[in-house]
Amino acid sequence: MNLSIIGAGSWGTALSIVLAPRFERVLLWIYEADLADRMCRSRENDVYLPGFKLPQNVEITTQLQGAEIVLGVMPSRHARRIYRDAPFDPSMTFVSATKGLEQGTLLRMSEVIADVLPFKPRVAVLSGPTFAQEVARGEPAAVVIASDDISVAESVQAAFSGPTFRLYTNSDTIGVEIGAALKNVIAIGAGVCQGLGLGNNTLAALITRGLAEITRLAVAMGGAAENARRPGRLGRFSADVQRGPQP
Repeated sequence: MNLSIIGAGSWGTALSIVLAPRFERVLLWIYEADLADRMCRSRENDVYLPGFKLPQNVEITTQLQGAEIVLGVMPSRHARRIYRDAPFDPSMTFVSATKGLEQGTLLRMSEVIADVLPFKPRVAVLSGPTFAQEVARGEPAAVVIASDDISVAESVQAAFSGPTFRLYTNSDTIGVEIGAALKNVIAIGAGVCQGLGLGNNTLAALITRGLAEITRLAVAMGGAAENARRPGRLGRFSADVQRGPQP
């Protein structure tokens, strides 16, 4: 099976490294031609993820290409154009690892994909508490793979999961995408608290209430209603998390 990764920032590059052992061929699309040329020669992304060598089965390309699985890691402002212009077809599975909402429309990335492609795509979204450098180093990490069609999430889980990179299925696509898009608002607020010299009580209150507000918004947008009815739980995620990788 082949994988096409669209976007070679720090996260896209890290994903190419950690997922390379799972695929026969990984295509890593890079927008900047000069960076692509250097990466072909050095096998390293010296701009976004210096110090990490790309596996031999990772192929650098400046031409948009598809594969059995297409993993989108481009900035959200470029997503519509890239999905519109790329040679994709209905046989492919699309995984969005892009955080954020589209400017103007406020569409989630999975909605942008569905809006642009001339066919009904198989779409999942990937998100989680991860740092690119730690993933590239092979340190253990857990992420969520969400899809309205749980069979799509399970197929990506089976394709991506490895010894140190674990995926857990989730059927609440809206909740995952909204949480990923808005968490940085809380992170900025946490930085403000630190800058003001405020303590852990303030930080804990900000994070707790911020999570509650994000949950309410996600539910209002159509996310899992269990989030609002079951205090202290993450709604549908708390059930689906049990459907983790099989040993």
